[in-house]
Amino acid sequence: MKTVVISLGGSILIPELDNNRIRDYLPVLTRIAAKHRLFVVVGGGGGARDYIGIARSLGIDEGTADEIGILVTRLNATLLISALGEAAYPKVAESHSEAKKFAESKKIVVMGGITPGQTTDAVAAVLAERVHADVFVNVTSVNGIYDKDPKKFKGAKRFKTLTPKELIAIVGNGGLGAGSHNVLDIIAARVVERSHIPLVVLDGTTPKNLSDALLTGKCDCSIVSETRKKILPL
Repeated sequence: MKTVVISLGGSILIPELDNNRIRDYLPVLTRIAAKHRLFVVVGGGGGARDYIGIARSLGIDEGTADEIGILVTRLNATLLISALGEAAYPKVAESHSEAKKFAESKKIVVMGGITPGQTTDAVAAVLAERVHADVFVNVTSVNGIYDKDPKKFKGAKRFKTLTPKELIAIVGNGGLGAGSHNVLDIIAARVVERSHIPLVVLDGTTPKNLSDALLTGKCDCSIVSETRKKILPL
């Protein structure tokens, strides 16, 4: 049994409240959890950015705006936990230590944000380090890491494999304001580098992509690893 940490973007899981993918992700996550120890860190997505935007318009400082965004991530995490039922630990982990403790139940552990100024990708990267994960998966809206934004530039090049140093060079110019949205932030990238834990970046708009990658090795994705050795399937 391997240990898997998944950063599941809020814009993937709950792009809109009445148009969410929670139901579609339930069999995917339970299938992975049947074979591996599973942690899921849920992002805030558009809902968090809406709240943060309102906070800024009211003159609220960035730290408080971040705390508001964290509340949204935990609300999203609560929805996922409730939908997973007995497969998940019944409480949102509010720290890495709690996540480790909850994992003793052998159920899926779900958490959201924990610290102002830190994205849920960074939370997930540190969690992967704390639990000695075999793989860290970033589930986003594109099928990997590109040299430039593929949604804006038609000629963007996707990397099938790259090293942590190459990853840092690509994401190093990302913003870190409240609600910032990049394929991966620089803090998470640096944690990936120091931890030596392989990172998989894949498109989660089709939930089955996640279980296919981890359980069968079928992955239209990018893999970040020092050794470039075969990572998937687990």
